[in-house]
Amino acid sequence: MNLLVATGILVRLSDYSSTVSDLCERAIQESLQHGAALYLATQVIIGYWAVSTRPMEANGLGRSTELTYVDCMDYLRLMSLLPEPPDIAEQWLQLVRQYDVKGKEVHDARLVAFAVAHQIRDILTLNPDDFSRYREVTSWTPAQLMERMTQGG
Repeated sequence: MNLLVATGILVRLSDYSSTVSDLCERAIQESLQHGAALYLATQVIIGYWAVSTRPMEANGLGRSTELTYVDCMDYLRLMSLLPEPPDIAEQWLQLVRQYDVKGKEVHDARLVAFAVAHQIRDILTLNPDDFSRYREVTSWTPAQLMERMTQGG
């Protein structure tokens, strides 16, 4: 299984006060133990940086840039960073038009376009509804993924 990891997963891996931090950690570890390949997009690393360094009162983690950098390097050792496809804009434009995507949902469409360009069908996310409209991908929450792994899928 090839999985594109969404930003929220990285955020919760670093947010030890989150109720889903441990679940995200276990899902990543079990995926790797079951031979899954975990991938990142530059967009995800950038999104993680933005949330990690944003003040807590602004819905961020309030972490320093140095600690965030260390986190990013750890994630890049654990997961493979895929290159930006040269036709990402065209892929994205096709999806946003096809699915009538508006507002902040355009960022999710870009992640789908990235997955499609790299022939990745599965996205690990805490927000599966963000990807439910797209026939090109299947979204998995950490709990769903762990259930699939234990059932031998």
